[in-house]
Amino acid sequence: MTDAPSNPAPAPKSRRSSIVAAGLLLLALALVVIYTNRSAFSSPLALVVVAAIGLAALLLQLRLRKDTSAEVHAPLWLNVLGLIFAVTAVIADVLHFSANVMLVAALGSILCFGISGTAVLHALRKKRD
Repeated sequence: MTDAPSNPAPAPKSRRSSIVAAGLLLLALALVVIYTNRSAFSSPLALVVVAAIGLAALLLQLRLRKDTSAEVHAPLWLNVLGLIFAVTAVIADVLHFSANVMLVAALGSILCFGISGTAVLHALRKKRD
């Protein structure tokens, strides 16, 4: 009889691509923080950028997962709507439209990105259970 176990443990999966992707997203967030002055963080556009980076992080992690990427998808229409709101907020800020237009567009973008991220996380948890 050998001392080797009958069911050897599976080899650990390589997380190199996930770590590189996480590092790149942290770099993007660090660049936003470094090159933005203090008063700009009270701007709704800064929240839109941070929300977009967070959603990009979630979608990139979803793409890099090999076990669930085929079954779990982010709601495309919600992400497109969030992108339209984000572009509207930026245009309203650049062209000096009413502050209310920029605030509503920024809030709409953040809500769309947040709901989309929540839907993806809910689908991942449901699949795991």
